[in-house]
Amino acid sequence: MNDLAPLLSPEGRALLEEVRGTAPAEELAVATRLRRDHPAELVSAALGQARLRQRAVAKFGAGDAGRMFFTPNGVEQSTRASVAAHRARRFAEVGVASVADLCCGIGGDAIAMARAGIRVLAVDRDPLTAAVARANAEALGLAELIEVREADVTDVDTAGFDAVFVDPARRGGRGRVFDPEAYSPPLSWAVRAAGTARHAALKVAPGIPHEAVPAAAEAEWISDGGDVKEAVLWFGTEPGAVRATLLPGPRTLLSRGLPDPAVRPVGRYLYEPDGAVVRSHLVAEVAEQLDGGLLDATIAYVTSDTLRPNPYATAYEITDHLPFNVKKLKALLRERQVGVLTVKKRGSAVEPEELRRKVKPQGPHAATVFLTRVAGAPAMLVGRPAGAPG
Repeated sequence: MNDLAPLLSPEGRALLEEVRGTAPAEELAVATRLRRDHPAELVSAALGQARLRQRAVAKFGAGDAGRMFFTPNGVEQSTRASVAAHRARRFAEVGVASVADLCCGIGGDAIAMARAGIRVLAVDRDPLTAAVARANAEALGLAELIEVREADVTDVDTAGFDAVFVDPARRGGRGRVFDPEAYSPPLSWAVRAAGTARHAALKVAPGIPHEAVPAAAEAEWISDGGDVKEAVLWFGTEPGAVRATLLPGPRTLLSRGLPDPAVRPVGRYLYEPDGAVVRSHLVAEVAEQLDGGLLDATIAYVTSDTLRPNPYATAYEITDHLPFNVKKLKALLRERQVGVLTVKKRGSAVEPEELRRKVKPQGPHAATVFLTRVAGAPAMLVGRPAGAPG
């Protein structure tokens, strides 16, 4: 799809309605039928858009995804609606009324900010992407709050805006880009842009090294439903603060600068901290809440003899602690009649699917095995989610 205009025409909109919800197996028959009365390229574009809308439901929900327009890259790289809404709330809470959204993509963040009552200038240099962002603002009834501009973000004057939001491209011709200075635009440029407004937020990869975070920034790692989605560098909030935010909720854990927890013997319970907690280096804060320690100084698993519900970590009851030995594990699982096996790992080179093939679980019961290290030694911990029937 290189031109959005045909899909915005009355004929294009009618076709989009007609192909809504078309299953992949039905596409050929639907396309053959529709091409009798409509241009083949328009039919293909409508079916392609229908596929993208179906993919976008996971990020935007069925209501919005069914009205919005997408590009393949836009679906892949856009911010999940729940994460964008959280960021918009944070902007609104500090009194931001206008934002320059630089590298706006298909407009996911602009939509969330507009719904929070914030006026947005959304900028993208790609003509098709800018057209899609504009169409989305109109489709969702937000055009009065969102101005979309096709331009190079480095040429945009952000003076007069309460805040700047920058979501630089983190993919190149060879896939993901891990060096913040290889972002487009580079992180250093985004930091300078942040300095032009009272408040700013820079979206970065969750794997950003902590040493790359500017001293003037607050760093926030965000997960949604247990999956780490992004990190954000905030300016104009709490310089030097580090937080992990878990959605839905939100629940936020702030750094208190605690030292690393002590290593302890395996206790009755193992706690798996949320990925945002791990990325933000806040495992010590969670361990303190759980009266726990680490299985290994280099592994983000917390162990304790106490079961305490905690929103920042998932608890498992440990039934067996074995040195790494596939034959012993296979025998144990056969004895327990375990047929549903969940394999988790931290600090192990063994792939979960490889282990599952070797132990060939069979039976009516379920178990979780952790491939990890205990005090430096490869180990296997067998257990089940705390509170699950034995």
